[in-house]
Amino acid sequence: MKLLLDTHALLWWWSASSRLSSRVLALLRDPENAVLVSAGSAWEISTKTRIGELPSGGRIMAQWDERIAADDFEELPMTAAHCLKAGSLPGEHRDPFDRMLAAQSLLEGIPVVTADPAISALGAQTIWA
Repeated sequence: MKLLLDTHALLWWWSASSRLSSRVLALLRDPENAVLVSAGSAWEISTKTRIGELPSGGRIMAQWDERIAADDFEELPMTAAHCLKAGSLPGEHRDPFDRMLAAQSLLEGIPVVTADPAISALGAQTIWA
């Protein structure tokens, strides 16, 4: 199974947070699953670091490639098709990062691992509890 991590799920995984559901932990630990991380998550982390919302972001950004490789995650690039889909998704939700993850999920046919109901409201399949 392929899974696309929402940024908060990625950060919680890297911090060994108890906020990850047991189902999510099992899925992420299963070597049969391919775990994808959107380039949009790198964009979100760097943006939130720049504006002061993510104090640990500098360290995360400096270790990005090593962290992705250590966890055997795969990067999912943002394509023009993803961007066009994200911009054209219906609804009032304005978060560009959520819209990108939903668009990638829809176009790639990959569920998003997220606790955020806004992603499913944009039409993407989600997994959490």
